[in-house]
Amino acid sequence: MELIIQSPPRITLATNTFINVPIVLKYEDTPLIEMVEVIRKQNISFTTQIPVYHSDGTYLAKIKGNRVYPTEEGKNANIEIRNLQGKFIASLDNREIFVLTHSIGTNFKADAELYAPEGHLVKCSDAPKPELFDVKGNSIQVGGVTMRGNTIQNMTIGVWLRKDGSCSIGVP
Repeated sequence: MELIIQSPPRITLATNTFINVPIVLKYEDTPLIEMVEVIRKQNISFTTQIPVYHSDGTYLAKIKGNRVYPTEEGKNANIEIRNLQGKFIASLDNREIFVLTHSIGTNFKADAELYAPEGHLVKCSDAPKPELFDVKGNSIQVGGVTMRGNTIQNMTIGVWLRKDGSCSIGVP
Protein backbone atom coordinates (compact mmCIF):
# COMPACT_ATOMS: atom_id res chain seq x y z
CA MET A 1 0.00 0.00 0.00
CA GLU A 2 1.50 3.34 -0.97
CA LEU A 3 0.07 6.65 0.16
CA ILE A 4 1.12 9.83 -1.60
CA ILE A 5 -0.17 13.06 -0.09
CA GLN A 6 -0.33 16.31 -2.01
CA SER A 7 -1.84 19.75 -1.34
CA PRO A 8 -4.83 20.45 -1.60
CA PRO A 9 -6.05 17.44 0.38
CA ARG A 10 -5.31 14.66 -2.06
CA ILE A 11 -4.19 11.14 -1.30
CA THR A 12 -3.25 8.31 -3.63
CA LEU A 13 -3.98 4.90 -2.19
CA ALA A 14 -3.00 1.89 -4.29
CA THR A 15 -3.37 3.72 -7.65
CA ASN A 16 -6.66 5.44 -6.68
CA THR A 17 -6.75 9.19 -5.97
CA PHE A 18 -8.99 10.73 -3.32
CA ILE A 19 -9.36 14.52 -3.52
CA ASN A 20 -11.02 16.40 -0.67
CA VAL A 21 -12.20 13.12 0.91
CA PRO A 22 -11.74 13.34 4.70
CA ILE A 23 -12.23 9.60 5.33
CA VAL A 24 -10.48 7.56 2.65
CA LEU A 25 -11.15 4.10 4.14
CA LYS A 26 -13.73 3.28 6.79
CA TYR A 27 -14.77 -0.01 8.37
CA GLU A 28 -18.21 0.11 10.01
CA ASP A 29 -17.99 3.26 12.19
CA THR A 30 -14.19 3.36 12.42
CA PRO A 31 -12.06 5.46 10.04
CA LEU A 32 -8.98 3.40 9.08
CA ILE A 33 -7.38 6.02 6.84
CA GLU A 34 -8.39 9.65 7.15
CA MET A 35 -7.11 13.10 6.26
CA VAL A 36 -6.81 15.51 9.19
CA GLU A 37 -5.91 19.18 9.40
CA VAL A 38 -2.61 20.23 10.88
CA ILE A 39 -2.14 23.84 11.95
CA ARG A 40 1.45 25.06 12.18
CA LYS A 41 2.36 28.73 12.60
CA GLN A 42 -0.85 30.02 11.00
CA ASN A 43 -0.57 27.56 8.09
CA ILE A 44 -3.18 24.86 7.60
CA SER A 45 -2.13 21.67 5.88
CA PHE A 46 -3.35 18.09 5.81
CA THR A 47 -1.88 14.77 6.78
CA THR A 48 -3.07 11.21 7.18
CA GLN A 49 -4.14 9.55 10.37
CA ILE A 50 -4.29 5.76 10.63
CA PRO A 51 -5.16 3.74 13.75
CA VAL A 52 -3.24 0.48 14.24
CA TYR A 53 -5.25 -2.26 15.94
CA HIS A 54 -4.18 -5.73 17.05
CA SER A 55 -6.30 -8.64 15.81
CA ASP A 56 -7.90 -8.81 19.29
CA GLY A 57 -9.13 -5.21 18.88
CA THR A 58 -6.50 -3.52 21.06
CA TYR A 59 -5.74 0.00 19.80
CA LEU A 60 -1.93 -0.19 19.66
CA ALA A 61 -0.72 2.93 17.87
CA LYS A 62 -1.68 5.92 15.79
CA ILE A 63 0.11 6.92 12.63
CA LYS A 64 -0.10 10.64 12.01
CA GLY A 65 1.69 11.82 8.91
CA ASN A 66 4.94 9.90 8.69
CA ARG A 67 5.27 9.28 12.45
CA VAL A 68 4.04 6.46 14.68
CA TYR A 69 2.80 7.07 18.22
CA PRO A 70 1.96 4.27 20.69
CA THR A 71 -1.36 4.53 22.53
CA GLU A 72 -1.73 3.81 26.24
CA GLU A 73 -3.20 0.41 25.29
CA GLY A 74 -0.20 -0.17 23.03
CA LYS A 75 2.22 0.72 25.81
CA ASN A 76 0.40 -1.69 28.15
CA ALA A 77 0.67 -4.42 25.49
CA ASN A 78 4.44 -3.70 25.22
CA ILE A 79 4.40 -2.55 21.60
CA GLU A 80 7.90 -1.72 20.42
CA ILE A 81 8.32 1.08 17.88
CA ARG A 82 11.80 1.45 16.42
CA ASN A 83 12.76 4.58 14.51
CA LEU A 84 15.35 3.50 11.96
CA GLN A 85 16.73 5.60 9.13
CA GLY A 86 13.79 6.22 6.79
CA LYS A 87 11.35 3.88 8.54
CA PHE A 88 9.41 3.06 11.67
CA ILE A 89 8.99 -0.62 12.57
CA ALA A 90 6.34 -1.64 15.10
CA SER A 91 6.63 -5.04 16.78
CA LEU A 92 4.55 -6.90 19.31
CA ASP A 93 5.81 -10.07 21.01
CA ASN A 94 8.90 -10.01 18.73
CA ARG A 95 6.62 -10.09 15.65
CA GLU A 96 6.70 -7.24 13.14
CA ILE A 97 3.18 -5.84 12.80
CA PHE A 98 3.77 -2.66 10.85
CA VAL A 99 6.45 -0.93 8.77
CA LEU A 100 6.13 2.73 7.81
CA THR A 101 8.71 3.86 5.26
CA HIS A 102 9.00 7.60 4.79
CA SER A 103 10.95 9.94 2.58
CA ILE A 104 11.48 13.68 2.51
CA GLY A 105 8.23 15.62 2.52
CA THR A 106 4.83 14.03 2.88
CA ASN A 107 5.25 10.82 0.89
CA PHE A 108 5.31 7.56 2.74
CA LYS A 109 4.60 3.91 2.16
CA ALA A 110 2.85 1.72 4.70
CA ASP A 111 3.29 -2.04 4.57
CA ALA A 112 0.56 -3.41 6.81
CA GLU A 113 -2.71 -5.16 6.99
CA LEU A 114 -5.17 -2.99 8.89
CA TYR A 115 -7.26 -4.58 11.60
CA ALA A 116 -10.54 -3.00 12.64
CA PRO A 117 -11.48 -2.81 16.33
CA GLU A 118 -13.56 -6.02 16.17
CA GLY A 119 -10.62 -8.00 14.77
CA HIS A 120 -11.70 -7.96 11.12
CA LEU A 121 -8.80 -7.61 8.71
CA VAL A 122 -8.89 -5.13 5.83
CA LYS A 123 -6.20 -5.64 3.17
CA CYS A 124 -5.20 -3.34 0.36
CA SER A 125 -2.46 -3.75 -2.22
CA ASP A 126 -1.06 -1.92 -5.23
CA ALA A 127 -3.58 -3.75 -7.45
CA PRO A 128 -6.46 -3.29 -5.04
CA LYS A 129 -9.59 -5.24 -4.57
CA PRO A 130 -10.75 -4.48 -1.02
CA GLU A 131 -10.72 -7.62 1.06
CA LEU A 132 -12.35 -8.19 4.42
CA PHE A 133 -11.68 -11.12 6.76
CA ASP A 134 -13.64 -12.12 9.83
CA VAL A 135 -11.99 -12.84 13.18
CA LYS A 136 -11.55 -16.51 12.24
CA GLY A 137 -9.68 -15.64 9.04
CA ASN A 138 -12.56 -16.44 6.69
CA SER A 139 -12.69 -14.20 3.64
CA ILE A 140 -15.80 -12.12 3.12
CA GLN A 141 -16.27 -11.17 -0.53
CA VAL A 142 -16.77 -7.48 -1.26
CA GLY A 143 -18.61 -7.41 -4.55
CA GLY A 144 -15.72 -8.59 -6.74
CA VAL A 145 -14.83 -4.99 -7.61
CA THR A 146 -11.26 -4.16 -8.59
CA MET A 147 -10.46 -0.48 -8.13
CA ARG A 148 -7.54 0.75 -10.19
CA GLY A 149 -6.73 4.30 -11.34
CA ASN A 150 -9.96 5.93 -10.12
CA THR A 151 -10.48 9.46 -8.80
CA ILE A 152 -13.00 10.08 -6.03
CA GLN A 153 -13.54 13.75 -5.26
CA ASN A 154 -15.52 15.87 -2.76
CA MET A 155 -17.03 12.94 -0.87
CA THR A 156 -17.21 12.37 2.88
CA ILE A 157 -16.04 8.74 2.63
CA GLY A 158 -14.01 7.16 -0.17
CA VAL A 159 -14.48 3.43 0.56
CA TRP A 160 -16.78 2.20 3.35
CA LEU A 161 -16.54 -1.49 4.20
CA ARG A 162 -18.99 -3.32 6.45
CA LYS A 163 -18.67 -6.61 8.27
CA ASP A 164 -21.59 -8.05 6.29
CA GLY A 165 -19.36 -7.81 3.21
CA SER A 166 -21.04 -4.78 1.65
CA CYS A 167 -19.03 -1.87 0.30
CA SER A 168 -19.92 1.71 -0.58
CA ILE A 169 -17.66 3.78 -2.80
CA GLY A 170 -17.85 7.60 -2.88
CA VAL A 171 -20.24 8.34 0.00
CA PRO A 172 -21.47 11.98 0.11
